[in-house]
Amino acid sequence: MSESSTPSLPVTFRPGRTRAVLLTVGLAMFAAITAVALMLERLGPGERVSFVFTAALFLGVLVLLSRPKVVADDEGVTVVNITRTRRLAWAEILRVNLRPGDPWVFLDLSDGTSLPALGIQPGVAKESAIRDARALRALADSRGTGVETA
Repeated sequence: MSESSTPSLPVTFRPGRTRAVLLTVGLAMFAAITAVALMLERLGPGERVSFVFTAALFLGVLVLLSRPKVVADDEGVTVVNITRTRRLAWAEILRVNLRPGDPWVFLDLSDGTSLPALGIQPGVAKESAIRDARALRALADSRGTGVETA
């Protein structure tokens, strides 16, 4: 992939359909459980609060699951996974991998480790994930040092 086919920066990669489904289901579930808590006349105030609290926990988990993204800018890449965020300089990324059967992209790093980047996942939108992985690979190739360290 040539420099001209790399996306303009900054660019954000995220599983849009998955995110939309998770957030929609989370909000619908929160609304439904809260409505049930308010409509059940036999529930006391503490029980109603526990229903709403439980609905809020479900929503919170789905919001966390919808959080992953990969943001590339001139200085490097920010990988936001479910509970962690990691900032990488372009030179730290040796390879961008999305092999058949992988649940998401893996970044091979100059320190010898591999970092999962959940923001690019082929689950629902395989073609989009492949396109995003290729774009991130082209950016890493054009902006990184291109030299692997032992």
